[in-house]
Amino acid sequence: MTGTIVIENIYPELDCGRYPVKREVGDRLEVEADIFKEGHDLLAAVVKYREADAADWLEAPMAQVVNDRWRGGFALEKNTRYRYAIEAWVDQFESWRAELEKKLEAGQAVGLELLEGRQLVAAAAERAADDDRSQLRRVVENFDRQTLDAERTDLLLAPALRRLMVRHPDRSTAAACERELEVVADRPAARFAAWYEMFPRSQGRVRGKSATFRDCAARLPEIRSMGFDVVYLVPIHPIGATHRKGPNNTEELVPGAPGSPYAIGSEAGGHKAVHPELGTLEDFRAFVRQAGEHGLEVALDFAIQCSPDHPYLKEHPDWFRYRPDGSIKYAENPPKKYQDIFNVDFYSPAKDEIWREWLDVVLFWIGQGVKIFRVDNPHTKPIAFWEWLIREVQNERPDIIFLAEAFTRPKLLKALAKAGFTQSYTYFTWRNFKQELADYLTELTQSEVKEYLRPNFFTCTPDILPAFLQSGGRPAFIIRLVLAATLSSVYGIYNGFELCEAAAVPGTEEYLDSEKYDYKVWDWDRPGHIKEEIAAINRIRLENPALHELENLRFYPADDDNVLFYGKATLDGSNTVFVAVNLDPFEAHQAVLEFPLQELGIPRDKTFQVEELLTGRKHLWRGHRHIVDLDPRQNPAEIYRITRWAYRDYVETCF
Repeated sequence: MTGTIVIENIYPELDCGRYPVKREVGDRLEVEADIFKEGHDLLAAVVKYREADAADWLEAPMAQVVNDRWRGGFALEKNTRYRYAIEAWVDQFESWRAELEKKLEAGQAVGLELLEGRQLVAAAAERAADDDRSQLRRVVENFDRQTLDAERTDLLLAPALRRLMVRHPDRSTAAACERELEVVADRPAARFAAWYEMFPRSQGRVRGKSATFRDCAARLPEIRSMGFDVVYLVPIHPIGATHRKGPNNTEELVPGAPGSPYAIGSEAGGHKAVHPELGTLEDFRAFVRQAGEHGLEVALDFAIQCSPDHPYLKEHPDWFRYRPDGSIKYAENPPKKYQDIFNVDFYSPAKDEIWREWLDVVLFWIGQGVKIFRVDNPHTKPIAFWEWLIREVQNERPDIIFLAEAFTRPKLLKALAKAGFTQSYTYFTWRNFKQELADYLTELTQSEVKEYLRPNFFTCTPDILPAFLQSGGRPAFIIRLVLAATLSSVYGIYNGFELCEAAAVPGTEEYLDSEKYDYKVWDWDRPGHIKEEIAAINRIRLENPALHELENLRFYPADDDNVLFYGKATLDGSNTVFVAVNLDPFEAHQAVLEFPLQELGIPRDKTFQVEELLTGRKHLWRGHRHIVDLDPRQNPAEIYRITRWAYRDYVETCF
């Protein structure tokens, strides 16, 4: 609050401006606030905005919506950070017009009021320049030549003068909000993308031997044919030999075991090197180029941890935490033990040196063509570090995307998103039932969370094979695919998902014979795969702009607790998609779906066209209630595109 004008309850604003909100290039940032003052004066307000490194402000007008609530916005045209603020002032000319019109309506004399109006126009002429100044001065001259109040009134109430006065207000009474706010305009891939997680060493054909980057490149056409946009690689660095884990995470060293790729570092190098079995740094750069030729971006795992053989142990022993017996503390997540991994001590006296080195690692890989980083366990490092590192990187390269693998407590997960992570893993992996899915997605898409957290829905990960997939068979994989790909605008699968890989270590979420600890050769065409289904879902996503968004998600009634029914629509209503999913992978379920015809502008007595996008079948429906039968073995989900129907259009599309 400044002076007598109150500006409060600004939206969007995170933690009193402590953190930026997130949008994408091409979006329009809509800003709202309560703006008011005592008395009957009318106000004017603008949203001021500028690119973060620009000196001059641009302005967009705000308009009163209801009850002193104002709204205005501006287009986010560049991949950068913007600053924005609100300024408001007494609109003296509009206040004068309102008073004059009331007195005219009451039949009162307005001679003095007209002279006051003249003064306002004359003052505006002094503020204006060029043609506007000339026009305003002509109004004053014409006013002075007139002798009748009626003619002067017509002159001062002319719409053309009103437009001129809007352009040159008296802002001597202006009040501004107390702080500048920030919005990050990320590139569109931050909001809409399909990720494919690849274990590089498992892309070959020779058992007991690592694949190479060339083998990985050979798989790119198939990955792209399934409709993916991002190929994400687990760590590609040299792997330590000390305490190397054997198959299925055994602690006994097995001859020839490759070890976990997360035990980073050996005599061959550390975080700025590639594993010799995969190839050379030039081979990696070639892989990145080939991915680009196929329309794929490469995401790289960024894991801040070291094997006992990492060069950092010799070069920087003060970067690590030591126990009373002089040994370095290895990583643990009881009952799990990771003797092959040491964590860096971010609270050591060498903190500044540590922070700078990890920034250099990120910058190194950006130099190799990487623009996306999936960050391993960010919740075990200081939030302030991530806020600093991400801003440092994006100040120079705003196109860089960071995905937080933050499987942690809700408040910490959200804090990391606020600190700057472009996308975040979520709890979707463990949300299986109707109400918990609806509740969680409503929080992500309709609460303040939507302003800063973009959920990337991974169906599974190398560490997590959910019980639903272990027990539900092929239908379970299709169900989770549809949910991940249509509830969120960003989702991902881990290689093997397309093969419905479900073998687990009994009583755990760990894959049996996991490729985390072994070489693996996959038969990418083995019977029962769902590659065609994945390609169909990704094609539907691409062709329907409504599925490119997140916060347009809405849930609608379905009278069976096993059927989840929801929809998305574009702002202009040009594309509307509804999805019905059977959440039970074992039994068929029938449900009555209630379509929101009023929201669609379709009268209940009018016919509309429905296209089921997975089969291509078209229907003519009338009314808002329709029955669906969902058999997990045949059609675990149906996806409907709704259009208004004209008979001629329907005939042309059918015949």
